[in-house]
Amino acid sequence: MKKFFLVFFLWGSGVFPQTTGDIIQPLTIFTNETKTVFLPDLFYSQNYNVKFLSNNSLKLNYNANKKELKISPTDGDSFTLLNFVSEDDTLAIPIIIRENYPVEFKFPSKRKYNYVTVFGSFNDWNRKKDTLNYANGYYQKTLYLREGNYQYKFFADGKEFCDPTNPDSVSNGMGGFNSLLVIEPKSKNKIFLHKLDFKQDDQNSVFSFYIDSKVRMLFSNRNVRALLDNKPVREKNIEVKNNRVFIRLTKEKLENAKALRVVAFAGKAISNIQNVFLSYGKPVSVKDNFDWRQSVIYSLMIDRFYDGDKSNSVPLKHDSLFAKANYMGGDFEGIIKKLDEGYFDSLGVNVLWISPVYDNPNKPYREYPPPHRWFAGYHGYWPVNSFDTDEHFGSLEQMKTLVKKAHAHGIKVLLDFVSNHVHIENPLFKEHRDWFGSLYLPDGRKNIRFWDEYRLTTWFEPYLPSFDYLGSREALDFMTDNALWWLKQTGADGFRHDAVKHVPNKFWRLLTRKLKERGYSNAFQIGETFGSDKLISSYVNNGQLNAQFNFNLYNASLETFIDSAKSFGNLMKELETSFSYYGVNNLMGNIMDSHDKNRFMAYADGDLTLEQWNATEIGWENPPKVNHPSSYKKAELYYAYMFAIPGIPVIYYGSEFGMSGASDPDNRRMMRFGSQLNKYEKQMLEQTSRIVKLRRNHSALNYGDFYPVKITKDVFAFIRSDFNERILIVLNKNFSEPENVELTLPKFLNINSAIDLQKNEKVSVKNHKFVFRIPPLGWKYFKLK
Repeated sequence: MKKFFLVFFLWGSGVFPQTTGDIIQPLTIFTNETKTVFLPDLFYSQNYNVKFLSNNSLKLNYNANKKELKISPTDGDSFTLLNFVSEDDTLAIPIIIRENYPVEFKFPSKRKYNYVTVFGSFNDWNRKKDTLNYANGYYQKTLYLREGNYQYKFFADGKEFCDPTNPDSVSNGMGGFNSLLVIEPKSKNKIFLHKLDFKQDDQNSVFSFYIDSKVRMLFSNRNVRALLDNKPVREKNIEVKNNRVFIRLTKEKLENAKALRVVAFAGKAISNIQNVFLSYGKPVSVKDNFDWRQSVIYSLMIDRFYDGDKSNSVPLKHDSLFAKANYMGGDFEGIIKKLDEGYFDSLGVNVLWISPVYDNPNKPYREYPPPHRWFAGYHGYWPVNSFDTDEHFGSLEQMKTLVKKAHAHGIKVLLDFVSNHVHIENPLFKEHRDWFGSLYLPDGRKNIRFWDEYRLTTWFEPYLPSFDYLGSREALDFMTDNALWWLKQTGADGFRHDAVKHVPNKFWRLLTRKLKERGYSNAFQIGETFGSDKLISSYVNNGQLNAQFNFNLYNASLETFIDSAKSFGNLMKELETSFSYYGVNNLMGNIMDSHDKNRFMAYADGDLTLEQWNATEIGWENPPKVNHPSSYKKAELYYAYMFAIPGIPVIYYGSEFGMSGASDPDNRRMMRFGSQLNKYEKQMLEQTSRIVKLRRNHSALNYGDFYPVKITKDVFAFIRSDFNERILIVLNKNFSEPENVELTLPKFLNINSAIDLQKNEKVSVKNHKFVFRIPPLGWKYFKLK
């Protein structure tokens, strides 16, 4: 009989003396590797004079000068606590140990190449890193990879090839395909921890959980460990009995705690990490003070939203500048008017992400790639002044008024901060040329748009010089201070950061440390990175960013909802991969559209195929328009999914009613309101508002776990649970047929009825079975009783 371990984490504020009270996130390390951890990425402290205590499961090496900890696993345990002493407190870092699996890549060839490499999502699409050796008719190499989904190709003498030995492939979104590799865990003994209930009397609080597992278990209180604010909880406060676990803690000890976490493991199997977020000692609800897990973000482009002040609506004049690439008149006053009219309140959003407000050049510039069209800086991403707003948008004072108005409506504001570059007209480039890198590579080529090969030095355009933060401490200090200046001046609540992967980690660490030192520790930071989860997650931690946009999950979601042949099973695998990197209760941004993506409706209505990633010319020559009413139902279904999964839902302006559009700038059309909408758009807007408010009004959708109940090609059912409620979400992506759905709910949950939250109707549950009918492209949210 295998030993079974159950571990609890209780995290709270005030964990570290002289710190902001960061919650140390679990570290995942892998067999056959040594992980290097920069300690400030785990928690903020004024100093890092810590002493790590010995741990039989780990080999440790801490360099105090560099604040770097190197960790290697030494045995087969799947979990351990790494204890350390900081300023006389004994604290712990939770460590998850997972297996790396050997994968042999083989590229058959009768031809001899000078070099062959394998590149993909496991090595950040680096065409130079993993070289294959030739033997017996194959170029081959063995890599050790974690469980999950990977896309990859071979690179031979400058040409890309899919794997001829692998029949599985997926669209790369750019008109081609990548080979698909799925690595399943060897252990099939999955464990899931369920929340049962929470009880409280005058002095004590009790949290109970259920261990759902097929693993044969032998455990007792000695196999349960607990941490409160990173400190051990006494064994007498923990009871384990008949697959049920109880933690009893005094109300006084829980008063300042932020969250309770739970994980179970047995052998190689490890459970989900259960999170119970707390407010004054009780499970948090949507009625408690706002935190960022309650966010619904609305993304808008200032110039394209609403023209509130005709006096500043002055487009640039140029004989080759077309209207859709010029200023259209949107401004701060337009946003203020829509705040006053209650548009955002009616929709239900509580966070505005507005495009960059910087002053931009007063003449157009020509795009580097063919056909070299001319563009104005209407979007805001070409700063010529780092301390003032664009006159087309309005004054800095109007910007401050916008933020105050938003706050009066209970709406937070995120500024779009551009840290990678400025425009060549910016005085910074003219006066501090040494702060910026070179436009040319050593071989004489222009270093333009080498997104992956030279990601930290590439320029986006010849007129957008990229900062050299690794070579200039002055640039680093100036731009991090500039970010704080904008927060202080405007009163905004955080940042959406542009082009994160093109800016070194050093920048984000310094910026975040300054935010915490100067009283902005609650500022929210979400970034934009296109790349592997490994790369994206390297920026998401306590020392850098709170989150990034989850583009990899978006890619899988788009494919699943648009392609009728794709199964929800593929999407579930991508969700599991996402959870393994960011945790279930993550703050990653989930999208259906963005200013860098073709709009969903262009795919849903058949104007674009999934292979048409770059649809710029279609946007210019044959802009998509919605012809089929059913396309709105597809978008509504996607929103029902997106607002139910973990992460922060993000609405791109116009998508709430189904605006279509191809690639930039066609996906940046002028916003429409009221009588400008047709009846189908009005219906979708109404449904979107209902979905948003379901999210806002139900704590399980903001704080709950994620338990899949049924996964087929067309039906996806899952439960989100916190200690306040359980919400069952059911989706049917079949375009033409209704589905008769039969679900078997876990017996120990004791569910006997369900409330259809759309219709407010009660549905019975008999013998733990739940049967109902769901229409084509239909969705249901049930509150389980």
